[in-house]
Amino acid sequence: MVAAWTPPDDVLTRPAPPPDHVIRYGTGLEHVADIRLPGAISRPAPLVIFLHGGFWRAAYDRSHTGPLAAALAAAGYAVCVPEFRRTGQPGGGWPGTFEDVAAAVDRAPALAREAAGPGVIADGPALLAGHSAGGHLALWGAGRHLLGPGSGWHTDTRARGVVVLAGVSGLTDCYYQGLGNGAAAALMGGGPARFPQRYRAADPAAMLPLGCPVRLVHGSLDDVVPPAMSQGYAALGRAAGDDTTVAEVPGASHLDVIDPLSPAWLQVMTAFTDLAPVALLSPSGASGACWPGGWPGNGLGTGDSARRRWALYARLARMCQSRWGTRPGRLIKTRSGRP
Repeated sequence: MVAAWTPPDDVLTRPAPPPDHVIRYGTGLEHVADIRLPGAISRPAPLVIFLHGGFWRAAYDRSHTGPLAAALAAAGYAVCVPEFRRTGQPGGGWPGTFEDVAAAVDRAPALAREAAGPGVIADGPALLAGHSAGGHLALWGAGRHLLGPGSGWHTDTRARGVVVLAGVSGLTDCYYQGLGNGAAAALMGGGPARFPQRYRAADPAAMLPLGCPVRLVHGSLDDVVPPAMSQGYAALGRAAGDDTTVAEVPGASHLDVIDPLSPAWLQVMTAFTDLAPVALLSPSGASGACWPGGWPGNGLGTGDSARRRWALYARLARMCQSRWGTRPGRLIKTRSGRP
């Protein structure tokens, strides 16, 4: 059995560089999103809309995604992390959480491009991604074209793809397994027996085929959301005709997959670059550092070159932690995120 990796500090409270912009996608207090922009790029960057986890509860907000979002931006992505109403807040849960996520996914791309300026963020559909309960929301956001035309959340816009990190990919399963101490019931107002229509409209496992590629990454030692949930969703997706794969990372925990300092990060970057290639400028200004699905370890970046690239990234992640942090594990206060 592979031993668990011990992080240098808690990624949930690790300081990170501030976002480049904070945009507002609605009128509510929670209707904001952090935008982090890539460094030197040789072409407009793919946009990632990343939905944070926390079992949809108010106790967890987007601030803990700072290290992940900063790392993705350093790798060449434009990253948008929306906030949304959560259970325990006025309007959170059904239907408010879903209303907010739908609005963020629909409006954030144009707002992010406007904030970034011309030529920074690529045109076309965004790549949706999320961790834990945010993985559920990312899959749901990508599947809204399957909702009936009478639904206020229906859209004809398709996602570029979905990256799901330790995701709650089955909402009904989440309820019956009692994950998060009844988190699904709190989100939906009850169970699927009481609200079958709600669950049909909100469970990604019932919204297939999705019609876009899905990459699931899950740690083998995850004791919060079982890796069997990702395996089960992948099987359902493939049976429905979707391009869906799952990578189970030996020795990785629930939080390792959002920690850029973790050995699991290599597999996370493989998932992102598989669905959205990135191109960074080399130090000389040439566009030679291009990873079109070629981040180290994914089959196109191998050997000494791949190891050098990964070592460079690891140094960058540690530099960001050192530069903007005060001390490892420091508990940082939740930012209001208001523009």
